[in-house]
Amino acid sequence: MARDINATLAKEVWVNQLMENFYPDSSFLKYARDFTGLVENNAINMAEVGADPKVLINNTTYPIKVVQRIDNPLRIELDTFETENTLVRRPIAIEYSYDQLESVLMGHRNTLRARTAQKAAHAYAPKEDTLYTPVISTTGDAVNGRKRLTVADILALKERFDNSGLPLEGRFLVLNPSHLTDLILFDVKAFKDITDIANGMPRRFAGFSILQTTATPEYDLSTMKKIPFDNNALNGDTDTEETENADVTGEEPTEVQAEETPVEKTFCSFAFHESEVMKADGEVFMYSRDNDPEERGTIVGFDKRFIALPIRNKGVGAIVSSKATV
Repeated sequence: MARDINATLAKEVWVNQLMENFYPDSSFLKYARDFTGLVENNAINMAEVGADPKVLINNTTYPIKVVQRIDNPLRIELDTFETENTLVRRPIAIEYSYDQLESVLMGHRNTLRARTAQKAAHAYAPKEDTLYTPVISTTGDAVNGRKRLTVADILALKERFDNSGLPLEGRFLVLNPSHLTDLILFDVKAFKDITDIANGMPRRFAGFSILQTTATPEYDLSTMKKIPFDNNALNGDTDTEETENADVTGEEPTEVQAEETPVEKTFCSFAFHESEVMKADGEVFMYSRDNDPEERGTIVGFDKRFIALPIRNKGVGAIVSSKATV
């Protein structure tokens, strides 16, 4: 009994340290609305908000029209993120050496941070250009087959956000590092520190708080539509089964279909208003096998439940690198 209690307490220490400062000031996820309090059994039960009421000015017609707001119930299951297991061959060090514990935790925490951010960035970027989800193409000088990001491109996105009625405060632009390089090359003095955190908050430019991430999603260069999220690519699993086209039934092999023309991909920077995107954390669970006799050590791994989505498909945007013509 005492052994079980000690094991439970040890797991709680690991889990608590894993989640400590999981969203630092430099992470775009820190600035999304936190719906963690709505999570029950690793799911969120909420409603898709109906239309906002109209405002009448100097009205002379009474009674004022009554319009019922219709909210549609939604149930959102949180995604599951699983780390590969880590073997630590000296179990005593896990319990009593902070440095080794922190080293193991940092590996799992960094991996989970990167993967959840990649999934969230893909969710926040709009699928395509619409009235309330602008997708802007870059217009700068040609470099490596693409057009650089310019200040005019950022201002074009700002104007689209302005026209959709988004509040001026709470706008964030998350730059792909290549786009950040474009801005620095344009004006080193103005942009060299643009993604620094000052007093716990990102610096601002053109009405946006500026951040950066390598986890930006990809777009189809020909259609400027977002490429669907690929879980296999996220997991690093890009291998193809050798037996995919093999004859395993004893029948004549079927003719292999001609491969589709590969999609030409391009990268983006994305933007959002803090009131229009959400994140939610669910259960974090630690798996462990103590004192494994074969491995002569302890094996640990983590599961984390998490979801990040736009709330009503409004107030999100992207600046996509367009193709440079020769």
